[in-house]
Amino acid sequence: MKKIRILLADDHMLMRMGLSTLVAYEDDMTVVGEAKDGRQAVELTNTLKPDLVIMDLMMPELSGAEATRLIRSAHPDVKIMVLTSFATSKEMSDAITNGADGALMKDTAADDLIDAIRRISG
Repeated sequence: MKKIRILLADDHMLMRMGLSTLVAYEDDMTVVGEAKDGRQAVELTNTLKPDLVIMDLMMPELSGAEATRLIRSAHPDVKIMVLTSFATSKEMSDAITNGADGALMKDTAADDLIDAIRRISG
């Protein structure tokens, strides 16, 4: 079975750890890398070539929306899912405009997040 290769991009270490732990329970998914800011998300996407990037919006160095734009232009096949606390922000709108394939709130239930990863990666 081919695993969905996931890059986590969030400036909060505890958020990355929680997502990584959640994904570890799934047989069809694996975390291939973790980025602490938008610039690192772009760099790691270039080197690791994940199937999916789970992208926070509000990060240092480069916003999630801008990182989404750069990743989308260089890697059109990489899926990008925004995971954020700011549903009504301009950043959310910019991320969708810049090519995000989906968006969820950080308070989404774990099962719903896993289902969304599978749908978006589909």
